[in-house]
Order: sequence, then C-alpha cells, then structure tokens
Amino acid sequence: MNPGTAMRGLSAASVVVFLLVVGAALRPLVIPESPEPAAPVLGAVEIGFVQDMAAHHQQALQMTARLSPDVDPAVVSLAHTIDVTQRYELGMMLGWLALAQAPPTNPHPMQWHSGGHAHGTTGPEGAPMPGMATLDELDELSAARGRDAEVRFLQLMQRHHAGAVAMARAAAEQLTGGTVAQFARGTMQEQSREAGLMTLMLEQRAAAPLG
Repeated sequence: MNPGTAMRGLSAASVVVFLLVVGAALRPLVIPESPEPAAPVLGAVEIGFVQDMAAHHQQALQMTARLSPDVDPAVVSLAHTIDVTQRYELGMMLGWLALAQAPPTNPHPMQWHSGGHAHGTTGPEGAPMPGMATLDELDELSAARGRDAEVRFLQLMQRHHAGAVAMARAAAEQLTGGTVAQFARGTMQEQSREAGLMTLMLEQRAAAPLG
C-alpha cells in the first residue's frame, strides 16, 4: 500500500469517528429522551395518615413511660407490649416517610381525611387527632400511683386505641391497596383487640372507659 492510500484511509477513519462522536452528542437534541416519571412512593392520603399515626404512636409511648412502676403486673405487661409494638411501628412509619421524602410531622393533622376528621372521634375537645390525651391528662397519669395509675392509664390508652382505630378505618376506606392500606387494616384489628382487653381490665377495677 502506498503512503497516499494509507493517508486517505486514515482520514476516512477519522471522519467516521468524528461523525460518531458528534452524532452521540447531538442525539439528545435530535431524539429527545422522554423517560416515564417515577411513581410517588406514597400518595397524599398515605402520607397524611402515616404522619398522623406516627404522632399518635409517639403519645402512646409517652403514656407507657409515665405509668407508675407500682401497678398490677398485668397492667405493666400490657404497657410493655404496647411500647414494644408501637415503637417498632413508629420506626417503620418514619422510614416510609423518609423514602417518600416527606416530613415526619403533619402541619395540618387529619386534613387527609375527607371532611377533616375521622369517623368516631373520641378525643377530648380540641385534640388534633382522635383519642389523643391533653397535657393535663398526661400530667395526671404521671402523678398517679397504684390503682389510680392503673385506672388512669387504662382509660387514656383505651380511648387512645379507639382513636387509632377510627383513623385507620378512615384511611382504609380511602386507600385501594398497598402497604399503608395493609398497615391500616392491621392497626384496626390489633388495637381493637387491645382496646377490648383494656375495657375488661377497667371493669375488673369497677371503672368505665372515658366517654
């Protein structure tokens, strides 16, 4: 092969490489890419419900922490079960919110529910969510001892559970499926059972649930 032919071959190869590079650079302009937008991890109702239920769980943990240690072992055991279960679920819910890049707290509690409130609201007047205790009620629990502490804890926690069931039912009615809907249905079952147990424990102490 003579030098001229070799030079022409190299020039042609260089042109091909140049065109390939330019073509690759211009491809996004000529053939715009249109990737499908990623589906949100959680919808608005799911985020609102999880935020509110996380706050609800946090108050339940406050109540178990305020229970006097001198109460009946059966009440201590129930409080421990609630503490372990709700602490685990709280971590799970905060993880969901982190994945959804949503804040852990809801600036507008219960607005995810149509009408702005859940069915069967059982909390005191002005409570942000069903079943929530007031600061005065939490202070009363902290100060109570013996049988008074048992009754106060069971009354507050029974109402708290009833409120959680109401919230979970409201969410389940709005969600068609998914992990959060399954969690809501599980919450209804678990906390309904525990609320029933607490009602029986109050009857054993000649006390009634809070109205």
